Amino acid sequence: MTIKYFTSESVTEGHPDKICDKISDSVLDAIMECDPQGRVACETAVTTGLVLVMGEITTNCYVDIPKIVRNVVKDIGYDDAAYGFDYKTCAVLTSIDEQSSDIAMGVNESLEKKSGEQIDLENGAGDQGMMFGYACNESIELMPMPITLAHNITRELARLRKENILPYLRPDGKSQVTLQYENGVPVRIDTIVISTQHDPDVTQKKIYDDLVENIVMQVLPSRFLDQKTKIYINPTGRFVIGGPQGDSGVTGRKIIVDTYGGMGRHGGGAFSGKDPTKVDRSAAYAARNVAKNIVAAKLADRCEVALAYAIGVAKPVSIMVETFGTGVVDDEKIAKAVYALFDLRPSAIIKNYDLRKPIYAQVASYGHFVRRRLKTYKLTVNKVLNSPSNTPDLVFKREAKTCPDPRSYR
Repeated sequence: MTIKYFTSESVTEGHPDKICDKISDSVLDAIMECDPQGRVACETAVTTGLVLVMGEITTNCYVDIPKIVRNVVKDIGYDDAAYGFDYKTCAVLTSIDEQSSDIAMGVNESLEKKSGEQIDLENGAGDQGMMFGYACNESIELMPMPITLAHNITRELARLRKENILPYLRPDGKSQVTLQYENGVPVRIDTIVISTQHDPDVTQKKIYDDLVENIVMQVLPSRFLDQKTKIYINPTGRFVIGGPQGDSGVTGRKIIVDTYGGMGRHGGGAFSGKDPTKVDRSAAYAARNVAKNIVAAKLADRCEVALAYAIGVAKPVSIMVETFGTGVVDDEKIAKAVYALFDLRPSAIIKNYDLRKPIYAQVASYGHFVRRRLKTYKLTVNKVLNSPSNTPDLVFKREAKTCPDPRSYR
C-alpha cells in the first residue's frame, strides 16, 4: 500500500489578495454590463488605508471605479475603522491606460484571418502561454478533495461572520487541509488548520470550541475524521491585526487557491480582472471543462488538459491530455477526440461559454471552478471494438445537462 499526504489551502474573501481579486473582477463586471466588447486588464493593490487600481482598459462606457472599490470593501465586511482598513476612510487611487495597440491588432484579427482563411470567429489570442485544466473523481464537483474541503471551511467562516452567528469574527482568514491518500484514494483527514481574524476581547478557547463545533463538525466529512486528526485553530494564539493593515495584497497572487490547490499544474497566468479575450482566463476555464467532461464520461479517474496559445493566433498551438495511467484508452486517442469535439479558439470559447457578461466577481473567492447548477455538457461514450486488435475507438456526442447541486459528503 502506498500512503501519501497532500495539503491544500484556501483564504477568505477578506484576505488582502482576495480583496484585490474581488475589486478587479467587480470593475470588469461593471464594464461588461454596459460594454460587453470592452477590453479589461485591471489589477489592484491594497495596504493600510490605501487601494490602488491600475491597468489597461479600453471601453466606450464610464464606470465609477472609486465607488466600486468602496462598495466591494464594504460588502466584504471592512466597515469599521477598528479593523485598520474600512470602506469609508481608505484612499482610492487609479492609474488606467488603454490596451496597447500592438496587442489589440492581434486580438481584433487573428493571424489566420490576415492570411486569408475564411473563418467566422476571427479573434486571436491576447497573449502567448499555456493553460491547464484538471478534474478527478474524488468529489461530486470533480475537484481534488483537499482544495474542496479547504474552500468549504473558509466559505463557512464568512457565512458565520456575515450572519452574525459568531459576531467576534473579522473578515481575514485562512484554512488548510491535509488528506491521507492510500493508493491514490483519499481515506482520512490528517490535519486541519484554521486561522481567523477576531475581535481582541474574545478568548482563544472560545474561538477553538466555536470553530470545532460550527465548522469542523459541520462542513467536513465525518467519515474522514478520526481520533488522530490534528486540529490547529489560530496556532499563533492571536489574530487581531489582519486584512490590509496586517499585510499588503495584490491581484492574482492566489492562483493555486483559485484553481486546484496544487494538485494540477498551473500555467502561471492569473484570472481576476481580465476580460475573456485573455486566454489566461478563458482558456483555463475551457481546459477545466474539457477535463471535467473526460472524467464525467468515465474515460479516466484523473485528467489534466494542457492548452498552449501564441499571441494573435486563434487556434491553440498544442493540446495535450494526461490521464496519469487511469484512462480507459490511450491519452492520444482522447486528445484527438478533444481536437474534434471542442472549438478552443478564443472567440469560440467566449461564444460557447457566454463569457461577455458581468459574471466574474462571484468567482473571485473560494475557487473559480465549482458553482451550483452550472449548465455543462457531458460526454457520452460508445466504445467500438475494431477487429482484429479489439482496440476501442471513441465516438462522442454532446448532451446538454444541468449539474445537480453539490451534495454533502457526510
